[in-house]
Amino acid sequence: MLYQVSNVIHSTLEPQEALQLIVREAVRLMNATSGSVVLINPTTSFLEIHASQNLPASATKMKLRVGEGITGWVARHGKSARVGEVRHDQRYIVARRGVRSELAVPMEVNGEIRGVINVDSDRSNAFSHDDQELLQELAVQGARVIRNTWLFEQLRLKARLFESLAAVSRAINSTLNLDEALRAITREASELMRARMCSLMMLDGSREWLDLRASHGAGAAYLKRPRLSVEDSFLGVVVRRKKPMQLENVQTSSRYQNVEMARREGLVSLLSVPLLFAGEAIGTLNVYSGQVYHFSNEEIRILGALAELSAIAIEKARLYERIVDVEEQLRQNEKLSALGLLAAEVAHEIRNPLTVMKLLYHSLQLKFPAGDPRAKDARIIDAKIEHLNKIVEQILDFARTTEPTLAPVDLNGLVDELGLLVRHKMANQNILMVLKLQPDLPAVMGDATHLEQAFLNLILNAAEAMPEGGTLTIKSRAISPAQIAIEFKDTGMGMSEELQRRAFTAVLSSTKARGTGLGLAIVGRIIETHHGAIRIKSSPGRGTNIIVTLPVK
Repeated sequence: MLYQVSNVIHSTLEPQEALQLIVREAVRLMNATSGSVVLINPTTSFLEIHASQNLPASATKMKLRVGEGITGWVARHGKSARVGEVRHDQRYIVARRGVRSELAVPMEVNGEIRGVINVDSDRSNAFSHDDQELLQELAVQGARVIRNTWLFEQLRLKARLFESLAAVSRAINSTLNLDEALRAITREASELMRARMCSLMMLDGSREWLDLRASHGAGAAYLKRPRLSVEDSFLGVVVRRKKPMQLENVQTSSRYQNVEMARREGLVSLLSVPLLFAGEAIGTLNVYSGQVYHFSNEEIRILGALAELSAIAIEKARLYERIVDVEEQLRQNEKLSALGLLAAEVAHEIRNPLTVMKLLYHSLQLKFPAGDPRAKDARIIDAKIEHLNKIVEQILDFARTTEPTLAPVDLNGLVDELGLLVRHKMANQNILMVLKLQPDLPAVMGDATHLEQAFLNLILNAAEAMPEGGTLTIKSRAISPAQIAIEFKDTGMGMSEELQRRAFTAVLSSTKARGTGLGLAIVGRIIETHHGAIRIKSSPGRGTNIIVTLPVK
């Protein structure tokens, strides 16, 4: 009989189904009226009925402390209890009316009492010593089933968590917008942990406050709660310690702020893990359950792994935003530089006719009598011409102050940084950027900021020439011990001979169809001030190759 029962209860790896089979076979084997399998909740330490047969619904909701009732006595002492007449036993607690006798045996898993099997009968002295031994053997078999189903469930949970973690990784790394990344993190974490709500808090610039940056499943009360102090909040402790922490019930814990808010939102158990990047905490990732729940070590590790991925995604999104800002700043600097160049050229063009006007005015020798009103007009004209001449000289002096500050510059490193800066722009325009940089290239004497501006202009001009996509190849090589060449070769629309001839000429004579026409003029000026040279090889429809040569010293 025990062999047959063992075959039955080992026929499934589903935990709840296995427990139900155990109680069913126990009732059948003992010829009992009703029965139950009671397990100890590891979080609350209460005894809870997980499977039953012929018990009323009210009885299945009963919770006993260890040591309470016959079942609690068995759980505490690890010994079986066989009661022939329950009315005469002070330990007995009524679970079903009509019960006369009870037999309860402990279930031991890995040397620890984890539950109790109970069978009841409406007959007095219904269970014998042999029945007790048989039920104890069944409890041994049942404990093995429970252990196996728990192990299987843990493995299944682990597999599900890792599958979800891979999906989360793809989701949070597929966006470069910081707000979108944060929303993706909370959404995926909530689904991963099957949480009621998930939130992500981040440190502000002062690192003294935690601000809510994203959430999934949060209600109005949570969204409106005030920012948290790092010094005085539970989540602040997580940031300071840089370790995961959990609260069993935020609705009753004195360590949790906004208890009333938690009650209104229906938040109960909390697991908070720090967001760490380069060893520094930048915030916390928090998941809340809707009922009392103890997060396992495995779940803590999984959420910690998600937090690590999230921190990387956050820093990646921040870096991208900074790159976009820097690119915009470079473009603004380009405009300002171009404006200065344009102003200098305008001033230069004005100075020549202004000088002629000044000479002609003085050659006229306009002298009028003291009372003649024309004498005052002549003095005003002379003063204004002099004023204009000073303004022109000031503009030219200002333009001359933009001469480069020379220092050793690693051109390969500069090109690598520009590649990082423009990679997203190139990807969006379907342009493949290929770098062929000669290793151990000697440094050149130059101004890194000016050269970066020149090279960025050449890269952006190449991208503009390939609106449908293409390839931009950047090569560096030493052409002699004293000179280095940098080539920018695109597969764009190319340039006519006239455009090539006028590419680096004065700004005012540009024939560029779109834009300001300032970019290549600036490049030409920068290369000239570095005592280098620049030339173009191009033909319409066959791309453009721009070669810049710079002296090593």
